[in-house]
Amino acid sequence: MPPPSNHGTNTPAQKTSAARSTTYRSSNRSPRPKEAEMAGLFGGAASSAANTNPTQGDLSKDVAVSDPPEDSISNIAFSPQSEHLAVASWDKKVRIYEIDQNGNSQGKALFDFEGPVLNCAWSKDGSKVFGASADKTAKMLDIQSGSTQQVAQHDQPISCCETIVAGGNQMLVTGGWDKMVKYWDLRSPTPAGQVEAKERIYTMDVRNDMLVVGTADRWIHVVNVNQPGTFYRTLQSPLKWQSRVVSIFSPEPNGFAIGSIEGRCAIQYVEDKDQSGNFSFKCHRQTPPNDRNTSNVFAVNAISFHPQHGTFSTAGSDGTFHFWDKDAKHRLKGYPEVGGSIVATDFNKGGNIFAYAVSYDWSKGYQGNSQQYPNKIMLHPIVGDECKPRPKTGKR
Repeated sequence: MPPPSNHGTNTPAQKTSAARSTTYRSSNRSPRPKEAEMAGLFGGAASSAANTNPTQGDLSKDVAVSDPPEDSISNIAFSPQSEHLAVASWDKKVRIYEIDQNGNSQGKALFDFEGPVLNCAWSKDGSKVFGASADKTAKMLDIQSGSTQQVAQHDQPISCCETIVAGGNQMLVTGGWDKMVKYWDLRSPTPAGQVEAKERIYTMDVRNDMLVVGTADRWIHVVNVNQPGTFYRTLQSPLKWQSRVVSIFSPEPNGFAIGSIEGRCAIQYVEDKDQSGNFSFKCHRQTPPNDRNTSNVFAVNAISFHPQHGTFSTAGSDGTFHFWDKDAKHRLKGYPEVGGSIVATDFNKGGNIFAYAVSYDWSKGYQGNSQQYPNKIMLHPIVGDECKPRPKTGKR
């Protein structure tokens, strides 16, 4: 979870984030190259307003996870091996829930930190859960034994954690506001390696041998985990505002999506030969019915790729989520507002459950929070062609 801007220092206790709403007048917008116009390519801009066309999704079968965290949710992650969901929260805990195919949920375990937990991740074999905290540590829970131990330490809050397999060993990767990416062999208290990013680390994702790190000042680092001490590629985000989330393509990890605080998403390929496929588009914006020249702009907080279909979701501070087909440049489905900001999302391993967390995002500071603000995790069943890419027709 990043602090609210690229400048200045913010303590975790401030509970502020970049997920803010901004208003722009259309006359002040500058043209952007290579930007896909959603009305023509994705079948209409991602609006929060309900409509009665086939691209309007249905929330009526969504089910709430029982006994959610007691404070804002920062991250959710499904196990890669089973139907278990890890949830990181500002209440200083990581919780693990078991989910059945009817959407019923049951808390199975939790472990504590000294500060808010900003991220969580699973080991590739599903036997361990990790949490990264504002208390500058990362901890590991062994699911079978129930034991916990500290496995990482930074000089500043740890905002991100992911797991990789290197040399046959499962390892933890952490990124923090101290600008450091650190690699941890879980058998040793000291890092096996580290590399310094250009700025404070706000977001991170890993898939196969690719690690992508997003920092303040819109820097993006791409790492080949087989050469973890160097950056394979460094670029600045094509989006002009602060990066909120990066997510690597699936099932073929040859690029990644970037979401910014300005209601915009970019599709970015890694290799030079694929650069012609890069584009960006607007999403998570609202146009008031009485002022068509004004656009209320919301942060894109989460992007998740479907594990089989290669389609992806975006979710934002406007309280909506949408499914997209990047290859066809088409919006598949848009969903009604859920009553609060969506701060985190994930698909389960089979791609038939989409989880989304509704929580206060601290974009308006502590003054904007209230006891009535929703704090919940919802499970959305993926039905029929909901997330399937458009059939390839040979023409657009």
